[in-house]
Amino acid sequence: MNPKAAQFVLGVVLIFVLTANPLHAQDAQATLATLSGTVTDSSGKVLANAKVSVKNLSTEQSTEAQSDSTGLYAVPNLTAGDYEVSATVEGVGAGVARVTLAAGGQQTLSLTLTLATAPQEPAPPAAAPSENLPNAPSSTKTEQTSEPKSEPKSEPSLEDLGFSKSETQSNAVQQALLDKRTHMLKIHQRMGLITTIPLVATVILGPGAGGKSEGTATRDLHVALGALTGDLYGITAWYAIRAPRIAGTETRGPIRVHKILAWVHGPGMILTPILGAMAFQQKNNGEKVHGIAAAHGAVAIVTAGAFGAALLTVSLKF
Repeated sequence: MNPKAAQFVLGVVLIFVLTANPLHAQDAQATLATLSGTVTDSSGKVLANAKVSVKNLSTEQSTEAQSDSTGLYAVPNLTAGDYEVSATVEGVGAGVARVTLAAGGQQTLSLTLTLATAPQEPAPPAAAPSENLPNAPSSTKTEQTSEPKSEPKSEPSLEDLGFSKSETQSNAVQQALLDKRTHMLKIHQRMGLITTIPLVATVILGPGAGGKSEGTATRDLHVALGALTGDLYGITAWYAIRAPRIAGTETRGPIRVHKILAWVHGPGMILTPILGAMAFQQKNNGEKVHGIAAAHGAVAIVTAGAFGAALLTVSLKF
């Protein structure tokens, strides 16, 4: 090839290469948009140094900018699309707006910042009068108890046991003692009811146990039931004796009668088996029951009667 021709071709290629990139850059530049605007507060005052964020909603990419001393901001080289624009100034507030940018265009969007206020929590509903009073019954309870109903009680209540209402509202220690005493006295009453079963059977078999024959079945059964009665009575008495005492309580009404009768059937429950053992020994020896052993039957009847009356005092209202 002619050297001059080669130089001409090389020059054309260089010119094409050097001009191609600027042309391509100019084409790309022509598709980008610019967003600008002014940042002001609610009174219209321009805000300098406001932080502006322009977020492309499609790509989630954000471009940051800052307003100048005149409140003006500008964000160039943005692709066409939908954007979310936000601006904030500490101590003034924040503002958010959306804008759609067209390719190669210049869009203006001014932002007005407002002071953000914390959401207020709803005020709690006004408390009902009963909620502001200690120990006040609820409205539901009031409706349920508006018509008093009389129901038979099979167990003594705290008032039946000699406690006033104020005593049930004392400190925690005293309340614990009241609860323990009530629990033990309830067991005391139940055991007393159970004890009546062998007690009545022993009294019924008493006349037959006094026969002339030694070691009769009736006599042995009478002794066995008497021993069972004594054991159950001991358990019953233990719960009454060991129940905690509450200082300042007053014994009244049926409980006072109940305690008085205990001084009758208590010694009787001790004396009856002793006299019974003496009478049993005399019978086994072929002797006629004599001496203080002869009072076994009478003491047993008085003891059983006092015990039954004591049960009635805490089972019936009078």
